[in-house]
Amino acid sequence: MARMKTISPSTRWIVLVLVSVVIATNYYVYDAMSSIKSVMQTQLGIDNTAYGLIVSFYSFPNTFLLMSIFGGIILDKWGIRKTGFLFVLVCFLGALTTAYGASDSFARGGVVYGIFDSFLPSYSPQLKMMMLGRLLFGLGAETSIVVINKIIVKWFKGKELAFAFAVNVAIARLGTALALIFSPQLIKDPVGWTWALWVAAIAMGVGFVFFLIYMMYDSATTPKGSRDGALAADEEFHMSDIVELLKNRSFIYVILLCVTFYSAVFPFQAYCPDLLHNKFGLDIEWSGILSSLIIWGTILFTPLFGAFVDRKGKRASLMLVGSFLLIATHLILSLTHVTPYVAMFILGIAFSLVPASMWPSVALIVEEKRLGTAYGMMAALQNLGLWGFPILAGYILDTTNPGVTETTVASGTAMFDYTYTILMFAVLGFVGFFFAIMLKREDAKAGNKLELA
Repeated sequence: MARMKTISPSTRWIVLVLVSVVIATNYYVYDAMSSIKSVMQTQLGIDNTAYGLIVSFYSFPNTFLLMSIFGGIILDKWGIRKTGFLFVLVCFLGALTTAYGASDSFARGGVVYGIFDSFLPSYSPQLKMMMLGRLLFGLGAETSIVVINKIIVKWFKGKELAFAFAVNVAIARLGTALALIFSPQLIKDPVGWTWALWVAAIAMGVGFVFFLIYMMYDSATTPKGSRDGALAADEEFHMSDIVELLKNRSFIYVILLCVTFYSAVFPFQAYCPDLLHNKFGLDIEWSGILSSLIIWGTILFTPLFGAFVDRKGKRASLMLVGSFLLIATHLILSLTHVTPYVAMFILGIAFSLVPASMWPSVALIVEEKRLGTAYGMMAALQNLGLWGFPILAGYILDTTNPGVTETTVASGTAMFDYTYTILMFAVLGFVGFFFAIMLKREDAKAGNKLELA
């Protein structure tokens, strides 16, 4: 990895803020639909399964085209600036495509409407265009996250690495919180509901500008002739790198925990405001605000846990505790009528503990020359869950609520019962808890590397 000029500590934190804002806008786009789910379904005339399809198409290129793995390989080959520029730009184009697909101008026969009306007649052109937009956005988003993970390692390894990852997560989650709060505000008349998606596209454009600023800043502090985080010729990717990673049991358990944990959180967030509206009778605006408490919890606690990890270690133990708290959250929401504030608070803690421990752990158990590929593999398998479980959640919600639609909910004659949908997420939590136990056992065999400060 490239050596940098001697720089002040403040320079590292400026870089961290720049790239964290990029991820925050990424997260804003991802969650811009969550708190307007019912309105979007009513306007588009789609059921919960179709909504799940739109959400899940984000993960299609990274799951079935393995773009996260290829993105990590490209990153190791091209370097940080070129790879980041390309994939953050694709994020922006994807967000624009999604907003355009939902717009009235497209629905009235806009550019390429005829093409999208010519195939798969069971799906509307708007739905297909939005799915394309989410596919493009996901194509860029996951690799750009891999890029930014490597940026953080480049600037902070051997220093405040866990704390830096934690601050990055906290700022990124701010994007989700703002999306949950502002999307219901942005759909009010006279602007129309699609304005929420256009604002998300604008936000991603701001993220792209911030990455351009990072590129200039990084270029100014990196010696001429360096490889910008790219690998030397004798370190470049080989298939044997994947084989070696697959032999690393600790890394495998981290990946499996990553898949199950995030599958029980991100798809849940896509349904959480609607759950709060249906089960607890909260209006659409307050449901979005309450859902954002999960994120405000991560913004507060993730840096604290990251600082703890830097000083005390205990990464495997913290992942174990966070996995247990995730189970408790979903069981409370599915099987009880305890105020949702309790569950939101517990999930905020869990969603702080695991990321603050997980992401810096990879840099301790994987060789630096394989980091891009390792993070790419994590993203690819994580996206398998992010692709499948939103669809499954929508399917379970539809099949366990026969005759219930967004129209009957809006009229007050019926409500969706989320019990079995949330129990599915609880099962994922139990599976993740098992992998956390296995990780801790494997780490103990390897000398408790993850437990050390």
